[in-house]
Amino acid sequence: MLTLPNFLTLLRIMAIPVFLILVNSQRYGAALCLFMAAGITDVVDGVLARLTDSKSDLGATLDPLADKLLLVSSFVILTWLHAVPPWLLILVLTRDVVILGGYLAIYFFSTPMEVAPTLISKLNTFNEMFTIGFALLTLARPDIPMATVNLVTWYLTGTTTTMSGIHYVYRGLLWYQRQGTAVTSGSA
Repeated sequence: MLTLPNFLTLLRIMAIPVFLILVNSQRYGAALCLFMAAGITDVVDGVLARLTDSKSDLGATLDPLADKLLLVSSFVILTWLHAVPPWLLILVLTRDVVILGGYLAIYFFSTPMEVAPTLISKLNTFNEMFTIGFALLTLARPDIPMATVNLVTWYLTGTTTTMSGIHYVYRGLLWYQRQGTAVTSGSA
């Protein structure tokens, strides 16, 4: 069943190509507004799901997918436009690929684990959103001095990206070890 929170998440996913077209067309102000609207719907769909007791497996899958699609595509296009440094894109992509690869390995070779966002990963998502928002603001309003703000958000985001990636790997390894399926040394 398609709940209102899931519908909002689908709208967020459908907004991604529009957002990318706006950025590519140098309509940075409109892109910033759409990005902010997507961020607001991310909060609203979560609150609605809790308040109306309409949490669903579909929503549990779609919501983080929508976040990742929006954030990664934003980092890619903003790096391409030189509004975000390449090293930060590399950190963001590496973290996401490692987390996804680890989850898929556990899913296919062990009992699937429930993945719940951690405090550091929520902080990282917050930092990524601000990094993208400030980069868009810089493009939309080059007259506003944003160099220091951007530099601080880049390093904060790089730090939380690294920390949350390490934390997820650590949690995955602990979970795998507790399952008793870890490969012991000498056997393969």
